[in-house]
Amino acid sequence: MPITARLQQVKLLLLDVDGVLTDGMIIYDDSNVETKMFNVKDGLGIRLLIDNGIQVGIVTGRSAPALTHRCKNLGIEIIFDGIRDKAKALESIIRQTGRNPQEIAFMGDDLPDLPIMNRVGLGIAVADAHDHVRNEALLVTSANGGKGAVREVSEAILKAKGLWDKVLDTYK
Repeated sequence: MPITARLQQVKLLLLDVDGVLTDGMIIYDDSNVETKMFNVKDGLGIRLLIDNGIQVGIVTGRSAPALTHRCKNLGIEIIFDGIRDKAKALESIIRQTGRNPQEIAFMGDDLPDLPIMNRVGLGIAVADAHDHVRNEALLVTSANGGKGAVREVSEAILKAKGLWDKVLDTYK
């Protein structure tokens, strides 16, 4: 099936965090508080999807207060953090949302993401993902993780669904 057809089917975009929503770097301050940097362009891409009826969710191996805060700000309600078995998380998400795996896209960057990437309709790797992950993905972004990759995919989904002109009209 062509990528455009797969993008048209997406009703839920699932995202890894470290290496996808961020550049993969983790910063600890002097009090051992973890800090993450998020790209505002990716954030707008997420909001555009949600505002146009496409769900967005998080499936990540780590938990962090910064992530919880970011998800709340963006309106992301599907959050599976601190997850070791991402395939089981996907099963739970499918049960909770009633989505068919073919209606789900997943963006990842490293080996722990493969169990989801290979079970959904559209597996996506960021440009700087591990070589094996890029080879397994059906779509590889031109942008690196944390540098606009989520925005790139968000726009591709909206364009494939014929919603991009509607989005642009809201900014005229």
